[in-house]
Amino acid sequence: MRASTMKLPFEASPSEIEANIDSFVTAVFSCLESEFLVMPKGKGFVEYRDFEEGYEALKKATDAFHDFSPAKIESVVFEVPIALVVVRSILGLTPPEWAYIASQRTGVAVTQGYVRSLDRKIRMAPLISLKMNPTTVERVKALITAACGLLQEGVPEGGKETLHRLQKDDTQDGSVSLRSVAQLGVPYAMLLYERFLGRPFAAHRDSVSELIGDSLESAVEDVLTRCRVSYRKTKRAERIPGFDQAPDFVIPSEYNPRVVIEAKLTEDDGTARDKVTRIQHLHSISIEGEPHRTPRFQIIACIAGRGVGVRREDMKKLIMATQGKVFTPRNLDMMVEFSELRHFAGKE
Repeated sequence: MRASTMKLPFEASPSEIEANIDSFVTAVFSCLESEFLVMPKGKGFVEYRDFEEGYEALKKATDAFHDFSPAKIESVVFEVPIALVVVRSILGLTPPEWAYIASQRTGVAVTQGYVRSLDRKIRMAPLISLKMNPTTVERVKALITAACGLLQEGVPEGGKETLHRLQKDDTQDGSVSLRSVAQLGVPYAMLLYERFLGRPFAAHRDSVSELIGDSLESAVEDVLTRCRVSYRKTKRAERIPGFDQAPDFVIPSEYNPRVVIEAKLTEDDGTARDKVTRIQHLHSISIEGEPHRTPRFQIIACIAGRGVGVRREDMKKLIMATQGKVFTPRNLDMMVEFSELRHFAGKE
C-alpha cells in the first residue's frame, strides 16, 4: 500500500512528469525502504554452535594450538570438516586465495573451483565426515600444509606502507599468537579494529547477494502470476534476440516483446547507477528505427533498497527513461493496473 498521498510517476502523464520531475523523484524516494540490516541465511549457512564444535575439535586435536602441525589438523578435519573452515577463518583468506597459496607452496594443483565446491560442501554438512578419495586427501593435505607454513612463519618483516593479511592479533606472531589468543582471549579494541577493516558478515552477505536480489524478482513474479500475465523470466547471461543484455522479464514472450521489466534491489548507489544506465539503454533500443520515436515496448523498473534512493539525478533519468513506470515493493500491486501489463492480464 502507498505510504503517502503524493502522486506517483506511474499515475502521471509524460507531460506531467516532465513539468514536475522533482516532485516525482521525491514521491519515489518516499516509497523506498532498506532492509540491509536483515539478510537471508540461505543454504550452507553455518550456525555458531557447529562452528564452535569445529573450533573445539581443532583446539583439542592440536593440544590447545601448541602442536599446530599438518598431521594433527588432518586427524580432525576429515572427521569434523567444519574444522577446515575454522582454519581458513584463522588465516583470514577466501577459498580461492587459500587454493592459490596452497598450489604455490606445495606444487599440488588445488584449483579455485575445487576449493569453492569443497567449502560449500562442508558448509552444507559441517559435521558429516568427508568422503576419502585420493584427490580429496591430496588437496586437503596441501591446504593444511600451506596453512601451517603460514602460521609457523607469522608476519614477515615489511615496510610501514603495507599491511600483511596475517597482521591480526591471533596470527601476528604465527602460532605463538594463536596460542595466546586461545588462552587469554582477544582484546575487545583489537576485535573491533579487525571488524572495522573487514565489516561484519561480509563473506556471508556476498554469498547470499543473489538471494537478496531474488526477493524482489520473486515479488514481481507473484504479481504477474496472480494477474495471469504471460511472461518470460530470463536467466543470468541468457541471450535474447534484439537485446544485447536480456531484461529480467519479457511480456508476453521474447518473440513479441511488448513490456520488459528490470528488477533491482541494491544498497549500493554505484550499482544503482549501473542499473539506471542499463534502463536508459533499453529505452534507446525500444525507439531505435521507430518513426516518431514511438517505443516498440514499454519499460518498467521495479526497484528496492537504499542504493537507488541516493542520487536524485539518477532517479530523474530512471523516471524519464520509463515514462514514469517505476515501482517499489510498497506499490508493486499497482504495477499491472498502471502499465501496459493490464492488456495481458486475466481475472484474478
